[in-house]
Amino acid sequence: MERKIILVTGASSGFGKTIAAQLVKEGHFVYGTSRKATVSDTGCTMLQMDVIDRNSVAKVVEQIIAKQGRIDVVVNNAGIGIGGSAELATEEEIALQMNTNFGGTVNVCSCVLPYMRKQRNGLIINMSSIGGVFGIPYQGFYSASKFAIEGYSETLSLETAQFGIKVVIVEPGDFCTEFTGNRKISAATQNNADYRDSFARVLKNIEHDETHGAKPEYLAKKITKIVACKRPRLRYVVTPNPIQKLSVVLSKIMCGRHFQALLRLFYKV
Repeated sequence: MERKIILVTGASSGFGKTIAAQLVKEGHFVYGTSRKATVSDTGCTMLQMDVIDRNSVAKVVEQIIAKQGRIDVVVNNAGIGIGGSAELATEEEIALQMNTNFGGTVNVCSCVLPYMRKQRNGLIINMSSIGGVFGIPYQGFYSASKFAIEGYSETLSLETAQFGIKVVIVEPGDFCTEFTGNRKISAATQNNADYRDSFARVLKNIEHDETHGAKPEYLAKKITKIVACKRPRLRYVVTPNPIQKLSVVLSKIMCGRHFQALLRLFYKV
């Protein structure tokens, strides 16, 4: 097996930490990043980096290149979730959600791509979500950030294929990670008489599905297979949940209003 130099963002917890650990087990040299300086027990080398700050990203990428001479794979995993009504989201909440999930992905890609172009090869794995296939109630700007990643990744794939670079979109379903406990909640939505009861029901359903979801190792093993694949697909839906798999299919073949009616029933909006 070819040992690859891999950068995983958001590697201090959740998907990122588990992905980094699995890739190390496979024999790869893995750099993980987090906003705060941390020491990992996964065997990867942790570096401090804020994906929102392009200068911070550039510094880390240059550090890896100086040490290793190349970056073979990037897993853009860093992200956050903010729950609340789309109407009542503050400018600060919107900016934080979009700048972290989408802007962070763009920053990392923009800093790594010059080196991958020079190498004439590379693999970029961008973490989207089933919430990037269809909108999730009270997760409006989370979904918006993932929709943005989908469109950006499709374009990036078209533009960089000529340089031997492959771009992959991964769409996880619900998994049991720290993401649930770390989700930020909109105070304005909780305090709004029109939205708060509906929001509470939906959030309860979402958190139930997440806490009863698969362990992140399921996703990490899929990522390692993608890394090893010579001709990876553009898009992977990753979930062991048959209902979530079906929902992605139905979103593409059903009338939009009919599919949204199913979502309202499912989430109890």
